[in-house]
Amino acid sequence: MKKKLLVTMLSVSLLSTVLVGCGNIGTGRQTDTEETDVETNQDEGKEQLESGKVSLRVWVEEANIENLQKMIDSFEQKYAGQADFDITIEVSADANTRTNVLGDIHNAADIFSMPDDQLYSMIAGGALSPVANQSEVKSANLPEAVDAASYNGTLYAYPYSADNGYFLYYNKAYLSNSDVQTMDRILEVAAENEKTLSMEFNSGWYLYSFFGNTGLAFGINDDGVTNYCNWNTTEGSIKGVDVTQALLDIATHPGFIAQPDGNFVEDMQSGTCIAGISGVWNAVAVQEAWGDNYAACKLPTYTCNGQQIQMASFVGYKMFGVNAYSEHLAWAHKLADWITNEENQILRFEERSTGPSNTVAAASDVVAKVPAIAAVIDQSQFGVLQRVGNSYWTACTTYADTIAAGNPDNMPLQDLVDRLVSGITASVVQ
Repeated sequence: MKKKLLVTMLSVSLLSTVLVGCGNIGTGRQTDTEETDVETNQDEGKEQLESGKVSLRVWVEEANIENLQKMIDSFEQKYAGQADFDITIEVSADANTRTNVLGDIHNAADIFSMPDDQLYSMIAGGALSPVANQSEVKSANLPEAVDAASYNGTLYAYPYSADNGYFLYYNKAYLSNSDVQTMDRILEVAAENEKTLSMEFNSGWYLYSFFGNTGLAFGINDDGVTNYCNWNTTEGSIKGVDVTQALLDIATHPGFIAQPDGNFVEDMQSGTCIAGISGVWNAVAVQEAWGDNYAACKLPTYTCNGQQIQMASFVGYKMFGVNAYSEHLAWAHKLADWITNEENQILRFEERSTGPSNTVAAASDVVAKVPAIAAVIDQSQFGVLQRVGNSYWTACTTYADTIAAGNPDNMPLQDLVDRLVSGITASVVQ
């Protein structure tokens, strides 16, 4: 009963804090009450390990079951004789973790995989028991992955991947290492060969890449729901109309094609596409299509108001959370730590091509030799965590569709970007 009461106190405290201060996650100072609750909850994860029957459930994507079972087998071998383990794996899509856990915390799994953009609501809902060995896990993983799994300096989940982002794939039969440094040169080579560079232009996830390093501001407000955005500013060295004009120049170039991510794979296989902006999920298909000519790197720069702007990106991480209501909390933390350690992150990479968040694993030669993984890690230095309100997505699609069509109604560029910002900052999805 004491455990559940403390978690409830943490839930109420963080719910008000996160809803008010979600836009400032990772900054500021906790109140004394928050610090006490977090420390108490951390102590729960350090309870004495039980020696009797220990039943644990783990939620993961179906495709990861076989890989995870090997990790559980080695865990049971490592701690054989210390407890009578009954560890089961259940299928749960990462995208649905938040819904499945918060819908019934008491009956949710003891350990569950989730993407970083679900962290804050999971904390607010009182679902997560903070990582037991904070300093060890923090020092073992990439700083960006640690930040993605933390709130106000407290690590709430165990990072295990750092590959949920996008970068540039290219065919070395057409493009050299120097060619792919700039968007201008890529498009020039593509057009010369009657080929294309593919990008899902009308997705807000990808569209951000053109605005992210311009000095223009965008993010989620303190209410945790609405956005702030000045992408339509008329001041500064880079203005909203400058980016819009640059996007029009790219979208109407004969070497560019705006299309869904799946179409990039088809065009690459047919030979009509020699470069594309996408993620690691297409790495196998790219390698099969281009063979020895398969290559990948960070995103290029693009021309905007006479300047070369490095394209930005949204980046994402995955992690395992421990249910704060687990009946075997100490063992749940022990298992979560085990399946995210260096050895198992390498195993996950070898069998599932998952880019590791562990610092040593990410820097290993075997990881560096995989172009897609190396590229997404390199691009991450120009990326930010995806923290946006819902009104962002539709506004970006409408804006980008107009540009991809070449602005057929000749709408003034300031009007185009004004409408974009109006949609992004709307209090409800328009």
